[in-house]
Amino acid sequence: IHSFRGTVQHGLPLEIGDTVLFILSPQGIFPCTYIHLKNAHIKNKGQFETVIPTEDSVITEMTTTLRDWGAMWKRLYVKNEGDLFHRLWHVMNEILDLRRQVLVGHLTNDRMKDVKQHITARLDWGNEQLSLDLVPRREFSMVDPDEISVTELFKLMEHRHRKKETPVPASTHHLFVHMKSLMSSNLGEELEVFFHIYDGRENRPLSERFFVRLNKNGVPKSPEKTERQCTLFVDLGSSDLRKDVYIVVHIMRIGRMGAGEKKNLCSIQYRRPFGCAVVSIADLLTADSKDDHLLKVYACTTESEWYQIHENIIRKVNSRYNLSGSNTGLAVSLQLLHGDIEQLRREYMVLFTRGVSITKKLGFSDIIMPGEMRNDLYVTLEKGEFEKGGKSVARNVEITVYVLDIDGQVMKSYVAAGSGEPGGDEYHSFVLYHNNSPRWAEQIKLPIPVDMFRGAHVRFEFRHCSTKDKGEKKLFGYSFIHLMQEDGRTLPDGTHELIIHKCEENANLQDSSRYLKLPFSKANLPGNNQAVKGTKESFWITSFLCSTKLTQNGDMLDLLKWRAHPEKINDSLSKLKEIDGSEIVKFLQDTLDTLFGILDESSQRYGLKVFDCLVHIINLLQDSKFQHFKPVMDTYIESHFAGALSYRDLIKVLKWYVDRIVDAEHQDHIQQVLKATEYIFKYIIQSRRLFALATGGQSEEEFRCCIHELFMSIRFFLSQENKITSPVTQTQAVFLRTFPAVYGELLKIFTVREVAGFVRETLGSLPATAHAECPLETVKLHCITKTVESQLYTNPESRCILLPVVLRLLQAHMQEQRDLVMCARILTSMLSLIRKDDSLVVSEEVDLIVDSLLVVLMRTILEITNRPQPAGTNMRLQFQDITGEFVACLLALLRQMSDKHYQQLLQTFTSKDDLRDFLLQIFTVFRILIRPEMFPKDWTVMRLVTNNVIITTVLYLSDALRKNFLNEKFDYKVWDSYFYLSVIFINQPCLQLESFSPSKRKRVLEKYGDMRVMMGCEIFSMWQNLGEHKLNFIPAMIGPFLEVTLVPQPDLRNVMIPIFHDMMDWEQRRSGNFKQVEAKLIDKLDSLMSEGKGDETYRELFNSILLKKIERETWRESGISLIATVTRLMERLLDYRDCMKLGEVDGKKIGCTVSLLNFYKTELNKEEMYIRYIHKLYELHLKAQNYTEASYTLLLYDELLEWSDRPLREFLNYPMQSEWQRKEYLHLTIVQNFDRGKCWENGIILCRELADQYESYYDYRNLSKMRMMEASLYDKIMDQQRLEPEFFRVGFYGKKFPFFLRNKEFVCRGHDYERLEAFQQRMLNEFPHAIAMQHVNQPDQTIYQAEAQYLQIYAVSPIPESQDVLQRDGVPDNIKSFYKVNHIWRFRYDRPFHKGTKDKENEFKSLWVERTTLTLVQSLPGISRWFEVEKRELVEVSPLENAIEVIENKNLQLRTLIAQCQSRQMQNINPLTMCLNGVIDAAVNGGLARYQEAFFVKDYIVNHPEDGEKIGRLRELMFEQAHILEYGLAVHEKFVPQDMRPLHKKLVDQFHVMKSSLGIQEFPAYVRASPVHFTNGSPRSSCRNSVPNIISPDGARVVARRSPLTYPAVNRYSSSSLSSQASNEVSNITGQSESSDEVFNMQPSPSTSSLSSNHSASPNVTSSAPSSARGSPQLQDKHKHSRENSCLSSRERPVSAIYPNPLDPAQVNTHKQINTQTMIDACLSICLYTNIVRTTFSSRSLDSVKEVNNTQFSDTVGKLLCPPVPPSSLPPFTPSPTECQSAGLVSNSPVLSGSYSSGISSMSRCSVSEASGTEATTGDHPAHQGPTMPNSVSSGSDELIRRENKTPPPYSVYERSNPRRPVPLPHSLSIPPSVDPPALPPKPHQLRTSSMKLVPTSDPRRADGVPHVPRPRPLPRKVSQL
Repeated sequence: IHSFRGTVQHGLPLEIGDTVLFILSPQGIFPCTYIHLKNAHIKNKGQFETVIPTEDSVITEMTTTLRDWGAMWKRLYVKNEGDLFHRLWHVMNEILDLRRQVLVGHLTNDRMKDVKQHITARLDWGNEQLSLDLVPRREFSMVDPDEISVTELFKLMEHRHRKKETPVPASTHHLFVHMKSLMSSNLGEELEVFFHIYDGRENRPLSERFFVRLNKNGVPKSPEKTERQCTLFVDLGSSDLRKDVYIVVHIMRIGRMGAGEKKNLCSIQYRRPFGCAVVSIADLLTADSKDDHLLKVYACTTESEWYQIHENIIRKVNSRYNLSGSNTGLAVSLQLLHGDIEQLRREYMVLFTRGVSITKKLGFSDIIMPGEMRNDLYVTLEKGEFEKGGKSVARNVEITVYVLDIDGQVMKSYVAAGSGEPGGDEYHSFVLYHNNSPRWAEQIKLPIPVDMFRGAHVRFEFRHCSTKDKGEKKLFGYSFIHLMQEDGRTLPDGTHELIIHKCEENANLQDSSRYLKLPFSKANLPGNNQAVKGTKESFWITSFLCSTKLTQNGDMLDLLKWRAHPEKINDSLSKLKEIDGSEIVKFLQDTLDTLFGILDESSQRYGLKVFDCLVHIINLLQDSKFQHFKPVMDTYIESHFAGALSYRDLIKVLKWYVDRIVDAEHQDHIQQVLKATEYIFKYIIQSRRLFALATGGQSEEEFRCCIHELFMSIRFFLSQENKITSPVTQTQAVFLRTFPAVYGELLKIFTVREVAGFVRETLGSLPATAHAECPLETVKLHCITKTVESQLYTNPESRCILLPVVLRLLQAHMQEQRDLVMCARILTSMLSLIRKDDSLVVSEEVDLIVDSLLVVLMRTILEITNRPQPAGTNMRLQFQDITGEFVACLLALLRQMSDKHYQQLLQTFTSKDDLRDFLLQIFTVFRILIRPEMFPKDWTVMRLVTNNVIITTVLYLSDALRKNFLNEKFDYKVWDSYFYLSVIFINQPCLQLESFSPSKRKRVLEKYGDMRVMMGCEIFSMWQNLGEHKLNFIPAMIGPFLEVTLVPQPDLRNVMIPIFHDMMDWEQRRSGNFKQVEAKLIDKLDSLMSEGKGDETYRELFNSILLKKIERETWRESGISLIATVTRLMERLLDYRDCMKLGEVDGKKIGCTVSLLNFYKTELNKEEMYIRYIHKLYELHLKAQNYTEASYTLLLYDELLEWSDRPLREFLNYPMQSEWQRKEYLHLTIVQNFDRGKCWENGIILCRELADQYESYYDYRNLSKMRMMEASLYDKIMDQQRLEPEFFRVGFYGKKFPFFLRNKEFVCRGHDYERLEAFQQRMLNEFPHAIAMQHVNQPDQTIYQAEAQYLQIYAVSPIPESQDVLQRDGVPDNIKSFYKVNHIWRFRYDRPFHKGTKDKENEFKSLWVERTTLTLVQSLPGISRWFEVEKRELVEVSPLENAIEVIENKNLQLRTLIAQCQSRQMQNINPLTMCLNGVIDAAVNGGLARYQEAFFVKDYIVNHPEDGEKIGRLRELMFEQAHILEYGLAVHEKFVPQDMRPLHKKLVDQFHVMKSSLGIQEFPAYVRASPVHFTNGSPRSSCRNSVPNIISPDGARVVARRSPLTYPAVNRYSSSSLSSQASNEVSNITGQSESSDEVFNMQPSPSTSSLSSNHSASPNVTSSAPSSARGSPQLQDKHKHSRENSCLSSRERPVSAIYPNPLDPAQVNTHKQINTQTMIDACLSICLYTNIVRTTFSSRSLDSVKEVNNTQFSDTVGKLLCPPVPPSSLPPFTPSPTECQSAGLVSNSPVLSGSYSSGISSMSRCSVSEASGTEATTGDHPAHQGPTMPNSVSSGSDELIRRENKTPPPYSVYERSNPRRPVPLPHSLSIPPSVDPPALPPKPHQLRTSSMKLVPTSDPRRADGVPHVPRPRPLPRKVSQL
């Protein structure tokens, strides 16, 4: 089987399962073999026509259901729901197989019924498992909701639901027992096992015994016969399943007298006690269904106690029994089964076919079924008393039991030890050893046929069992008993003491006639036979008869034989009431024949007594035990009753009783008579019919007259008004309960109208004014219920007579809200009978019901739905809750109403108020009907019917609304109710067809159409009618209408969206703007879209429709603005919703939330939404463990609050509290998160702010805690390691990105240890469809507009703002590391390129660097890990400047490594070795020479006269490098290990070559003066350093705080061996060093070959590398790999060089090692040096130093600078570095800042502002600023303006002084009086001020260089009570 693709000409493609309708015979459009022809009929002809095959509806349902399941089944596989997948697969195959059976059509009717039942059960199971709809069915076929009334539909649905939910508990139970084996170590003899059920409460057995024979191994003797091992104890009642009912097991062994006797010649075997086991039935109720049980077996302590061993075990009398063996156990399987025995036969077919014996209950079951045949006599051998008989010891007595017939012959197979084994001819009791008073308590069963009972007797023979060798059994006596007495009564139940007749061993008992004449029972002995009575020997038995044919009752026999004894008739009739009911029902037909026989013969004499007996029997059948005999009586009346004259007497006696009711004192007997009214009437009517048949209809008038008189009497007694407790009232109630049962009988003789008249008059005679608490009221309703459900009411002729009576009573009860359950039942039955047709009768009935009940029915629904619902399970389906029934009635009534009915209904309302109340009421009811909880989830059929009725009714009523409540009669409440109903109608889940399967959607559309569109059109029509009243619904209806437009139905959207234009127009007319519309739209959009409503199509449609609508409006501009705002919000909300989906990565969610949060804050100014999204973002950060970002996020909310006592309402997770308390809580939370994010500096600021608050309130306890917390944060700064994150620039290009990312570039703060490759992989995982761009150039428009996703990623370096901290000496690295990577606005990226012609001999001539500076909208870190780039600045660094930077950086690196080596910070010398080797080897091979060739030649100097100073600077640096190398080699020689000496010698040789190549014979004085005073930076800053002035190989040792190798090797550096790590003052210093292992993997870069080597890497690396190393020293080396191609693989990028830490915090304390003289010299030198510099070099520029020819002067300066400046000489820390001028360290001095030519100025060359060319040096005077880099794009002043105008404000603790956008106050908020805010606090290293807010000590963005004085910013006023 496969589909046909239709590839031929005119071919019609067909998929498997497609339906094709032939209108004409098709010609060649598909092969005929591809189809199966079916007969069908077309329903709903037209657009939505349906082709329905004319086949069994079950087959159709199977086909459609299996198709639906097929698609869902595949989805189960995708969802990995394997269990349901496989189960459904099996069920589908099973249904397909059953479908084939049904289609073949060879099944019998019964088999077909079973198959269909099985199919529907499987279909329902599958639908339930797949959460599909419940299918209403009637006899296996689906019902069409249109073909039946709504009440019938509801009943069908409820019946199926209840059947599914609450299975009816079974009243009958059965116990299955399977005997497995007996396990014991001392077996060896055969065993007999007896099971029976025992009642421990009454100490009697409940069942007969089940008997199993075991072989010597303890297993059943006949394993192949399962019925010998398994039994079913049947007919246990629910009362038998209790704790004190037990399964008792007795075990007998067959063998020698003593268990341990030796074998002898004796072959006689005896039945001897072995053991007993007991288990409670209650244990089976809790155990597993088929548990195997191992029962402990106990033995008697004393054998004489055997008869009660089970009782002792139950009572736990331990002294009388013990375990028969430690390893003895009985293995049995026990299982309780529930339900009717026939049901079990169907469910457990295997059990019954395999074979199982039935073990019956002793006596009849709780319910006796007619036709049940049973005749069992149970005899229990109780005990005996015997004489010794001349023996010295007691006898061993065995009893043998025989059953003999009337002829004295032994009856074969009628003695049974129990079920399981066939009966035998005789039975041998067990033997008790040496016991003359044995007690057996053994039960045997005698299943003797009824016809053999008469004359039969049982004989008991007593034998002594010898234990001698012969082992003989000697007969010594016998007893017997007759089974039936002479009068025909059977042996009475009970205990009988029998006479033991002595006999000899060889006595012949074969002739029973000899002893039958003897007395058998001591109770029946004549008084003169004292001799026998006095004998001691006796034998006791207990008999129990369970028979459906035999009786032990003499009175019963006397009645049945009344003709033989006429004189006993009166007595027998009187005694009938005393006879047990089971005896009467046994002989029901015979008894009734007897009664009517007596009535026919002597009606005058016995009429009343016979009537009473008949009443007794009829009422006996009302008992639940005998109710199944009612059909027996019905059959008797129809087929066997022959009393043709009886009706007269029955009517006469019945009327006599009725007439006596009012006056009788005792009503009990009369009430019994009235209870039997139904059957009395049955007898009356049948008797009259027999009489009429026999006589040809004589006395008809007389009969009618009698009946009328009887009803007159009844009406009279019913009309009596009595007290509530009056017996007559109770009698009236009894009659009303039975009266409806009479209707059917009366209809057999009277016409429908006559019977209806009887009923109407009878019910009408009831007293109308009854008390509410009167029980008669409830009975009346019961009577009405049965009347409406009777056959009489189904006839339209009778309905029109009875309806007024029914409605009157029903209305009265419903108005008073009484007996609503019965009222619902009555209404349901009434409306189920009304068919939808146009007949006049039906129309009149509907009229009557509408007039009487519609309003009261709606009120009832409102009242019962407003009642508080009980907690717990769904109570709707419980009997007391009748909401569903009333709803179904209302729907059925409304569905029956036509246009005429609605018109009549509306005309009945005389006033507008009444009509208004009615409309409000019905709209409210409809809203209730639409509630999801009204019907169970899977009742879609019922919901669709409900909605169809609602929309039909609303269409009728909307006209009344327009006519009566518009213009001057306008009523807002009615219209509002109407609109509200319409909106929730459209938004119902059951009408959202898009969520349905295609087949279900098609079915709904075919039957009902899209009701949402209908209702939407009606809303639009009604809205258009409102006119100026529309203003009443603006803005209230904006939210509801918006919700409607979000429904994904194009037609509905097209209808509803224009209403917003109308609203804008009317609002513009009223107030001149439509801010209300905008506010409401924005508020509702957020909540609705977060619920999953709306889509991109809706956004476009909303935009296009409204823009088109407002084209010609005068307010077009403001309208376009509103639409644009709402559209942008939708874009963000849709992005947010998509990002929040399960499975999306946190980065996307955070980015989207930030975008939405900013939009609410800046564009919409929606404070509450803003705060909500702050907390959503906070939760996302916590989940992603972004604790720093979480702190910044929560800080946004914290900044909105003040330290005031204003009360705040409960909001989100915050309780109601004061503003101070909430701000305190927020502060503490933020500090905690800053701590977790290791952002301790920010936490300190908040701690101080809190501490000040505590101090102002004198809360010293909390103040102390806060100070301790602050101290702990300082400790963490100094003690704990912080990893510096990397930063990455990410570009998102292409239209496929979410709106908040599309065609934008961001800088992202990486995670700990995250490098470029890891970050790039993470981004590609977050955007799996994105393409990584393999270049760093800005993309063109084709990329921007592409329908794809492109990612461009490369690393960037941060440009720190806090230069003063980084440039300050003595500040530990732990502190500096924070300022390097926090509060970063700008990032840099360098890209090398060649300008002009590239010189192949010397590439440095044309090697330029393109330096890109990215400025963000907010500083990092902030509320997100990434922020958008706001501005790009591009500058170009010339080759000469690049060369200067490269050599400066390398010199710094060399100094640092030498200093570390001297201070023994390095564990090995390898890093220094590698660095020296790299520089010297590169220089020898042409490195520095290349620079000379490029820049020192005459051509270059002539062509670039402006570069003179720079050339001089380059020359100085080259000489300086040579001097540093010479000193470095000296240090290296001291520390180099022996095995590396040859390398050192090579380096020394190469160095001399290098010197000679540079033409250096002796170093200039300014170089010689102090070769290496550069531990913490450049030589120019050495005056501030705390290291010794001259560091020689033998100089003072500087103790390092941390060895370079103690840093984890986590930072990747640039590939350049020359790219040095500058001082800590420079922004690109990492402060960390990688291990020496990585040093050896260092690769040289071609761009720096002048100082490294001539070896070059691959060209692609060269061309793409940003090469920050060749540019600015400000780029941290850990970030310098960003100059590489950002998207190169790790193999393509060279490994970075290693740059050790140039400054260690430990150096702060090194002044302790310096002698006092040195300190004094240093102070002196610095003062003198400062004066010289001021006078001589005042005109120096910052960046260029001309060569000084005066050697003397150079020497002097060099000597003056030799002594270091100890820390003690430094001025105290101040809020601004400019304040230190007074101490003598003039920061803008040209000497200090750049004149000293032997080093690199960390304040000039390495400053961020100079290097980038965008900002001025913070501390210098404007006149001495360094030259600006060429091609600079912007200035510092522009930067300052841009910063100040930035919106939204930076989310940083540093920028609280920035003015924030004002937010309007809520109306309820009172603004506290303005007070001056406290001053802002300093940074942690600054002097403490009274302020708690912090601003940077100097603003790097200020262009004028004027010191920035911290000033407090005014705090904004409060914006919210949230």
